[in-house]
Amino acid sequence: MAELFGPTDIRTLAESLGTAPHKKWGQNFVVDPGTVRRIARIAGVGPDDHVVEVGPGLGSLTLALLETGAAVTAVEIDPLLAAALSQTVATRAPDEADRLTVLHRDALTVTGLDREPTALVANLPYNVSVPVILHLLETFPAIGRVLVMVQAEVADRLAAPPGSRTYGIPSAKAAWYSATRRAGDVGRAVFWPVPRVDSALVLMERRDPPETTASREEVFAVVDAAFAQRRKGLRGALSGIAGSGAGAEEALRSVGIEPLTRGEQLDIVAFARIAEALASRSPGTSDTVGA
Repeated sequence: MAELFGPTDIRTLAESLGTAPHKKWGQNFVVDPGTVRRIARIAGVGPDDHVVEVGPGLGSLTLALLETGAAVTAVEIDPLLAAALSQTVATRAPDEADRLTVLHRDALTVTGLDREPTALVANLPYNVSVPVILHLLETFPAIGRVLVMVQAEVADRLAAPPGSRTYGIPSAKAAWYSATRRAGDVGRAVFWPVPRVDSALVLMERRDPPETTASREEVFAVVDAAFAQRRKGLRGALSGIAGSGAGAEEALRSVGIEPLTRGEQLDIVAFARIAEALASRSPGTSDTVGA
């Protein structure tokens, strides 16, 4: 078993490194061993897994993940913490250290690893959580499970179903890749410093994207346009990418969607159908009547 961190351990290590949590990188370190073991347990990772961990910080969750027998690639943007992590693991979990790889990188720029990851497990910085999740899911198709700790509000957005108040761009784009649900709440007291917002766990399980001839980029462009002005019906919201309101209405009606429907009412399958319809419209079609 690894020697996990408690509150005093975390502060002592940070002091020895001459550092403290940095707001610019959204650092809130987990100081409760029970919480990181709970995350590793819910993620369901083990010896057959290669886990990507984003923002390992001082290594609280890293130790718990290595304890499962999984290999871990930790991606850390803070140069001081990236440099210190391997030694921390060698000290507190010497039998697990050979399964850790540390990358001093921005997670949004990671595009290749020596071994394909099977899972993403992380305590994500709140300000970049959704872009990081979507980037890694697109970059690494072998990632079958995602278990992340994020701001509770972000968790609600990722897991929201169509028609709900919090359904939006993150919800629809997450649904392209996975079935997503909240997997539990996390109290503020397990962090240093204590954040001003609540946190939650989100579990995402990879599934095939909708069957469509449209590309992911085309579908996501429709999603972006549909939610750019939430109060608009899709006829108006999609007029920019359709060339006109009339063009948007034609595409919508061709797939059985009323033009005044709002984006928040549609699932990712419907967005894919709209993208197909828009892509199939002949370039020479006139949109001047009723535009």
